[in-house]
Amino acid sequence: MARRSIPLLRQLWTLPSFNLTPTRSVTYMPRPGDGAPRAVTLIPGDGIGPLVTGAVEQVMEAMHAPLYFERYEVHGDMERVPEKVIQSIKKNKVCLKGGLATPMGGGVSSLNVQLRRELDLYASLVNCFNLPGLPTRHQDVDIVVIRENTEGEYSGLEHEVVPGVVESLKLITKFCSERIAKYAFEYAYLNNRKKVTAVHKANIMKLADGLFLESCREVSTKYPGIKYNEIIVDNCCMQLVSKPEQFDVMVTPNLYGNLVANTAAGIAGGTGVMPGGNVGADHAVFEQGASAGNVGNENLVEQKKANPVALLLSSAMMLRHLQFPSFADRLETAVEQVISDGKYRTKDLGGTSTTQEVVDAVIAALD
Repeated sequence: MARRSIPLLRQLWTLPSFNLTPTRSVTYMPRPGDGAPRAVTLIPGDGIGPLVTGAVEQVMEAMHAPLYFERYEVHGDMERVPEKVIQSIKKNKVCLKGGLATPMGGGVSSLNVQLRRELDLYASLVNCFNLPGLPTRHQDVDIVVIRENTEGEYSGLEHEVVPGVVESLKLITKFCSERIAKYAFEYAYLNNRKKVTAVHKANIMKLADGLFLESCREVSTKYPGIKYNEIIVDNCCMQLVSKPEQFDVMVTPNLYGNLVANTAAGIAGGTGVMPGGNVGADHAVFEQGASAGNVGNENLVEQKKANPVALLLSSAMMLRHLQFPSFADRLETAVEQVISDGKYRTKDLGGTSTTQEVVDAVIAALD
């Protein structure tokens, strides 16, 4: 989701004659049959998940988008993702999901991690950018965090050596490091991005993060038109909260990416407005970009005031992934119009609106 025009867009927004209606593309020529409705696996999930996935369903219906959902109930307290859900995603290739709660401690593993491994969704992408009309401490933020999704500290290799001593292993491989680096540079190349920054802790984890850096450096030589640099993760966090505009595309191992993406999302406007997804060679799962707050709390659910913007923008990413670019453009433009107008905003954005009021405003803003 390229956002290079955001500074100019912000200036134009103040002009009376500026029209948010997206221009029609003359270069997109669909292939015969591209308009056939596509099946998408839908996992509403836990907490606010049913609210925000329901919002997407309403907007898709209002747009007459060429897709339909196959709904499955999956919850974070299950022992594993049901096999029929896995098979549905493998068949449809695309999934939209709400947050799945992960129990703290205990023997229940994260279903989110299970999905990524089962489908080999090795790349997580979170786009953190300023939305016009939404005040934030920093301007000109447009960061894409690309995170390795299948190994590192999330490998789940833990055991108790003796009572009171637990060993947790961090797994880094050349294969996974190379393919996430390739994905990051390919993303930058295809989206006219100028710089890729590798985030690491190789000064301490010299072998594991050293291998990750070695892989990034090798891949960078194949993209001479893209600037490459490296930053230690603790300095990265400090730089993010002080000068986030310096970052473009960031590529990270698993754990660092989770921390960096949530930090960048908080800087750019909050986790409730940041889209994202997970992708592999054959499948893609779209969800709220930053994991913090993706399940919400009981008050949000009871009051029905969850922010649907992040998942609406993630569904626009999904539409583009399905090669329905005009539908994606319409949806993004409508969401940006509602945010810019400022009349309908949920509590996390300084408003009092319900989820449904935001959805109705977005539907009204569709061209």
